[in-house]
Amino acid sequence: MKALVIGSGAREHALCRSLSLDPDVTALHCAPGNAGIAEVAELHQVDALDGAAVAALARDLEADLVVVGPEAPLVAGVADAVRDAGIPCFGPSKEAAQLEGSKAFAKDVMAAAGVPTARSYVCTTDEEIDEALDAFGAPYVVKDDGLAAGKGVVVTEDIEQARAHARACDRLVIEEFLDGPEVSLFAITDGVTVLPLTPAQDFKRALDNDEGPNTGGMGAYSPLPWADPKLVDEVMETVLQPTVDELRRRGTPFSGLLYAGLAITSRGVRVIEFNARFGDPETQVVLARLKTPLAGVLLNAANGTLDAQAPLRWSEEAAVTVVVASHNYPGTPRTGDVIEGLDEVAAQDAPNAYVLHAGTRHDGGSVVSAGGRVLSVTATGKDLTEARERAYRAVARIRLDGSQHRTDIAAKAAAGA
Repeated sequence: MKALVIGSGAREHALCRSLSLDPDVTALHCAPGNAGIAEVAELHQVDALDGAAVAALARDLEADLVVVGPEAPLVAGVADAVRDAGIPCFGPSKEAAQLEGSKAFAKDVMAAAGVPTARSYVCTTDEEIDEALDAFGAPYVVKDDGLAAGKGVVVTEDIEQARAHARACDRLVIEEFLDGPEVSLFAITDGVTVLPLTPAQDFKRALDNDEGPNTGGMGAYSPLPWADPKLVDEVMETVLQPTVDELRRRGTPFSGLLYAGLAITSRGVRVIEFNARFGDPETQVVLARLKTPLAGVLLNAANGTLDAQAPLRWSEEAAVTVVVASHNYPGTPRTGDVIEGLDEVAAQDAPNAYVLHAGTRHDGGSVVSAGGRVLSVTATGKDLTEARERAYRAVARIRLDGSQHRTDIAAKAAAGA
């Protein structure tokens, strides 16, 4: 099988790494990719938002499967263009991807499907904003209706900060605050059959103890020793299957990766948000534990034959990933700094720990930073404690001037807290 992955982040590196280990994959390509992905896949330059260009590249490569990684190309309809070219594509249509592209659309789908979620208001005027903020009170949860790379949400006790974020959005959703721990659960679907993956938990705040500004994610771990063993079955029954069924009923079947961001509240499971693609950094730990070869699963979803898929097999080991971010992230990050120590991780920590690239590029003979989240250091171990130790040992070998990372990823879960 010849596979083409579209994207350039750590999520795409994790996907490429898993596909490169699949014996059924005979050729692996990525566009545009990054410095790390270049080690496992042949890179190609393409505008990831240009469906016609992506489809043309897939035809030229004679790809048997295209995997569209990021949300923006999906919302732009890139998966549609690939399928229209007669090539199997893993990723939802432009219409179905509105589940992530519009918070208001997602709320409408959940209401129709009876999916439990936070009460909310869709606002477009200052008057509606003030009424919604007053109705819910603090802590205030304000979400940009459109795509915002995981950073369009403000949760604050400060009404002026909430109001400022709200007024910076053209259209937004203001909703009640959901208490309790958060869980990410991915599901692969062909629009009918839904195949859940293993749960993970990510860390959105920039600083230890969940302080600092919201980010695209600073780390993640799996499994969740504190979670109810029946959680996946419950989410399948109350969230994932009803959502897929509702989208099919509307004539916009969802085929690809459905990501449910959940809060385990005092009143039960509630959906915080849906994404239409693998989440970053949760993908890194989920795929680190997946033993079933990935390519066939994605191809079955793309071809509508997921009902023939054998049950997924999972490693008993735990996985932890720690994001190394550039100076000033999540503000305007500094780029162009040389990254050192990658060879040391490969020589001394593999295969138990490895580095997945996000914002990197080659500059002469060096690998340099090229974005806010630069690297995702992933490790496995017999339990979360060992996985954490291995991940942070590898992080310590990496030298990037001004870089930052959280030191408490999975710490509470490993301690049984």
